Amino acid sequence: MGSSINIFLVLLIYVSVAHTTIFTSAKVYVVYMGGNDSDDPDEILTKNHQMLVSVHSGSVEEAHASHLYSYKHGFRGFAAKLTEDQALQIAKMPEVVSVFENKRRSLHTTHSWDFIGLVGEETMEIPGFSTKDQVNVIIGFIDTGIWPESESFSDADMPPVPAGWKGKCQSGEEFNITHCNRKLIGARYYLSGYEAENQNSQYDDDPKNKKSFRSPRDSNGHGTHTASTAAGRYMTDMNYKGLARGGARGGAPMARVAVYKTCWDSGCYDADLLAAFDDAVRDGVHIVSLSLGPDAPQGDYFSDAISIGSFHAVSRGISVVSSVGNEGAKGSATNLAPWIITVAATSIDREFTANFEMGNGVKLKGESLSVLQMEAPARIISASIANAGYFTPYQSSYCLESSLNYTKTRGKVLLCRHAERSSESKVRKSEIVKAAGGIGMILVDENVDVAIPFVIPAAIVGKKVGNRILSYINKTRKPTSRIYSSEAVLGSQAAPRVASFSSKGPNGLTPEILKPDVAAPGLNILAAWSPAIGQKLKYNILSGTSMACPHVTGIVALIKAVHPTWSPSAIKSAIMTTASIFDKTGKPMRVDPEGRKANPFDYGSGFINPTTVLNPGLVYDSTLTDHKAFLCSIGYDQKSLRLVTRDNTTCEDQSFSTPSNLNYPSIVIPYLKSNFSVTRTLTYVGNSDKKTVWTSVVAPPRGVEVDIVPQRLVFSGYGRKMSFTATFRFSGEPRGYVFGWLQWRNEKVRVNAPLVVRAVPFDLGDGV
Repeated sequence: MGSSINIFLVLLIYVSVAHTTIFTSAKVYVVYMGGNDSDDPDEILTKNHQMLVSVHSGSVEEAHASHLYSYKHGFRGFAAKLTEDQALQIAKMPEVVSVFENKRRSLHTTHSWDFIGLVGEETMEIPGFSTKDQVNVIIGFIDTGIWPESESFSDADMPPVPAGWKGKCQSGEEFNITHCNRKLIGARYYLSGYEAENQNSQYDDDPKNKKSFRSPRDSNGHGTHTASTAAGRYMTDMNYKGLARGGARGGAPMARVAVYKTCWDSGCYDADLLAAFDDAVRDGVHIVSLSLGPDAPQGDYFSDAISIGSFHAVSRGISVVSSVGNEGAKGSATNLAPWIITVAATSIDREFTANFEMGNGVKLKGESLSVLQMEAPARIISASIANAGYFTPYQSSYCLESSLNYTKTRGKVLLCRHAERSSESKVRKSEIVKAAGGIGMILVDENVDVAIPFVIPAAIVGKKVGNRILSYINKTRKPTSRIYSSEAVLGSQAAPRVASFSSKGPNGLTPEILKPDVAAPGLNILAAWSPAIGQKLKYNILSGTSMACPHVTGIVALIKAVHPTWSPSAIKSAIMTTASIFDKTGKPMRVDPEGRKANPFDYGSGFINPTTVLNPGLVYDSTLTDHKAFLCSIGYDQKSLRLVTRDNTTCEDQSFSTPSNLNYPSIVIPYLKSNFSVTRTLTYVGNSDKKTVWTSVVAPPRGVEVDIVPQRLVFSGYGRKMSFTATFRFSGEPRGYVFGWLQWRNEKVRVNAPLVVRAVPFDLGDGV
């Protein structure tokens, strides 16, 4: 009897351990099944569970326990905890397009609207057009949530919520239905994908353990900042600790806001992002704004949550705007799908600088948001001579954690270095210097454009100035320095300039599609903030392509208000073809920090110009049919295409064989050998139904001949379409990518498109 019990216990333990091992080895996977061909969400949910049951050996309980989300409105699919073997089994099922891991996405972390050219307090009217219908435009923000008490989201004098809105205000921790109003009309939050990857998390967003809310309430600040930049109400006295004081508002201050909180302390996970997209489509948003994205290099379009969600959103007439990324390097651009508006970051004409004076009377300045200042000069030393313990002088020169000797540092200003493109916090360096007894810091960094809120008097300088300071220190017996508080300075440099951190092209996934599409202010942007953080600020200054994205979102909302029937592609075209490649002095835009001349891989079509965007004259429009042809041209087969679109599309039906022929507002030929032709179609959207004549003007890329046929296009009225062919001929030595532009013009309007060509020798690649 005893031996039977022992055997039973051993078997029970074995089964229990085996069961635990299965779930311990499981990961969260997203199963994408293409478009939604069913009007019955319950039917989709049932089919999803049947698929899960089949890979869990018929166990309904295990299938139910593994399920996180079902996507059943904008597209079909689900997220579940699966072993690698189970994921492979599902990937082989005939109705599945792709199966991919629940990857983490990163956030791409006012006066800017005046700089762009939109003036006024609340209406943001553009001469010649009324944008009052922005009250009927709903913007969905997929981000870190919102701080609903901010004045940016007041509903004073706003009309009732638009009819047809199906969203909801989801209650949670310190957030309930009363926090929504006629401005903030919807709020949801998504945790399952995040929790599955962070099971031991206690919702601590950083080492300082600031509060995190299981609700749409924003404990990070990023979501509040982006929403107020795009659509915040007018505030009379926005400032950062007294800096940049003045009135500020978003680009479309009367538009409605709906938030979808998917981003938490460790990032934004695919399973949650797709759930947010799915709800946003059903809720009835007109625009989706995402200031986040994958790390470069980006994966295949239909193994990428943002590409998938945006494809189905755009196919339903919803514009999707996203940031290009903050990696700064050539080829680091992300959010590469042609149906997304992808935004790069530039400066505006306002800088935050701290002046400092050396003991020899030389006065210098650097970037800083520190409002602290030194009351008297103090000794300045290189951090390399303040090394502590086992740290070498080289290591301590970077002011690393525990690298500084308190005795050597106390009461002094330290000259520290920052590693190029390092993710290490510059604020943290000032905290380390302060903890070691330092009273000031000058930080030498190649990228000096981003102002930092240091905890002591401090400033960032470039290498040239840093070497000058180091020379003074080495040649002076008792060198001193005094650092003053930061101040806002207007017009000290030409602007806009492309920010050093803004990710650059070429497109690493489909080089025939130009990315980024357009550039907008993203450097030192002042907007609303979450007071749940640190110093309880109501407003904050941030930099990143995250800040550039909502500037374009606001402009999209204004276009929607004036032209509600325009497609997402027409809106994108209007923004791109009216953009400028010049700074406000009329000279070509430059790129920080080196000051080189910018090109389309830096800014796409150029810097946004909202004063002309409502009357672009002509647009390069594209439809779902064009996007299907694009997918065929990059290798999607009939089965995959039909699953994505849920129709009877075949690649034999499609109109072009190369992605260069997508009707895009730019032309990229990445492999030109001898000659190559592309076709584009323009649609007239001007204010007249009379006949209009447009003439082409070309500035060809160096070493390339460009012929446009026909050179004149005649449109008989609004909505009429005309096509042209552009033929490129290689006429010089291969020299990498070269750039030019094509312009269609009439008496008043100019329609610009960048030309990007890379000529290659005949024995390279499979080019054309």
